[in-house]
Amino acid sequence: MNKAKITLDIEERPKVAFVCVHNSCRSQIAEALGKRFASDVFDSYSAGTHLKDHINPDAVRLMKQIYGIDMEESQHNKLLEDIPSPDVVITMGCNVQCPMLPCKFREDWGLEDPSGKSDEAFLAIIHEIESKVKVLRERFIVM
Repeated sequence: MNKAKITLDIEERPKVAFVCVHNSCRSQIAEALGKRFASDVFDSYSAGTHLKDHINPDAVRLMKQIYGIDMEESQHNKLLEDIPSPDVVITMGCNVQCPMLPCKFREDWGLEDPSGKSDEAFLAIIHEIESKVKVLRERFIVM
């Protein structure tokens, strides 16, 4: 998973937006893990094009169990217009048309939505997101 460096010519800490359709599961997990593992390098946000009325309860339960992160306390569902303009957009693998959001760098992580699946499926996605966030952190070069 050795990807190319992300070079940004900006004067402040980069803003990374993790985006998926409902902002209820994968993007929320990525925001929480971005804040946990990469807050010294970039600011993490999550957003969606449509909102569910809550964060996925399985994601909330497992993130609390594994990392002690209470996403219901520290985060909420947000639309794209509710977050600051991002420097980097990471889409989760939307299976529908992902939004075009202006940014300096974009990539898709192609993650399967674990909603409605087993804890094992959720854990696999959570650990994959953690790994991708840590790699993303190492890829940044801010000029």
